[in-house]
Amino acid sequence: MNMQAMLMQAQRIQRELQKAKAELGSKEFTIEKGGAVKVTVLGNKTIKGINIEDAALKEDKEMVQDMITLAINEAFEEIKKAEEEINLRLTGRKEGLGM
Repeated sequence: MNMQAMLMQAQRIQRELQKAKAELGSKEFTIEKGGAVKVTVLGNKTIKGINIEDAALKEDKEMVQDMITLAINEAFEEIKKAEEEINLRLTGRKEGLGM
């Protein structure tokens, strides 16, 4: 493969990565914990919403805080896996091309 063809292929992969990551950025990841807490995080790691059931508010504050933390961390882990899948599919590598 000549240098120009390699450059064109790299540019194509970069465009596809940007498109896939933009799509991922708007995808919602919703995690529920204990039936009391539901957290929705966008693929760009913006928290879209947190819902706490009324009954949970009458329980232990620390337990509710822990459930929220666990849900957010789990959503971030799902986003990371989705990013790795995109990178692996388009580049053959989990870590991507520094984008």
